[in-house]
Amino acid sequence: MTDDRHDRHDGPDRRTLDPERDSEALKALTHPLRIRLLGALRQDGPATATELARATAQSSASTSYHLRVLARHGFVAEATHRDGRERRWRAEHTVTAWSNEAMRASPAHRAFLDVARRAQIEHLERSIARHEADLGAGRLAAGWQEPSGIDDRVVRLTPASLTELWEVFTRTADELAARDAGAADAEQVVLVTAGLPVARRDRDRTVEGADGADAADTGTDASRRDGADGPRTPERGSWPGAATGTDGGGGTDDTDGADGADVRNGSDGTARPGGRP
Repeated sequence: MTDDRHDRHDGPDRRTLDPERDSEALKALTHPLRIRLLGALRQDGPATATELARATAQSSASTSYHLRVLARHGFVAEATHRDGRERRWRAEHTVTAWSNEAMRASPAHRAFLDVARRAQIEHLERSIARHEADLGAGRLAAGWQEPSGIDDRVVRLTPASLTELWEVFTRTADELAARDAGAADAEQVVLVTAGLPVARRDRDRTVEGADGADAADTGTDASRRDGADGPRTPERGSWPGAATGTDGGGGTDDTDGADGADVRNGSDGTARPGGRP
């Protein structure tokens, strides 16, 4: 997927979009299928339009057109061809980043944030299905069952602390990925992260339904203490880049991961075995 965090400098694997400078590129990327194609290339490597059409249940004419649009704006490029029959495409960057503040200040680009985050959620859903299928079919070793999962919790933080949390998570993930790069038992791991501040609800108005909120929206006392979906269990069960290639919350990485977002293109959160955040 794409990454909406902007706390690192650009490099050969990272592209930061500016709503003023990159207005046309943002318009091009504000399209669910293009985000998914970019994420797929980031997560699974170079592919042809026909291969991506099969993976996304689209026509090859459609994927070919959208890949050319992405290429025109510097998101993908032609890869080495295995034969001369059909061109192969590769992602130009593993992470797409931007400033949430700058995006929200531009009415024309607020739609991009909505499309990118929806793509991250869809990437998460596809990743869960793929993960369960791979476990069930024995394509993943049994040792992956315990550490895998999703974590969901609610904590009180300041803006500075949430920023620090993003930085610590990103730094730690990068360090561990570098350490495990050559490990024989390493696999791709989809990390979908979210940090979403929400204003406190008025409990009396919530109980009466005055503001239209329901129990699923506000939770009970127990859910506030133990997690948004109820009392926490010792389970935990975070996008590509999704396919998205985004890092997800507060401004981060790609719809390309799962499907392009950070795949390192990544987004979200609910509890998993191990109870680690």
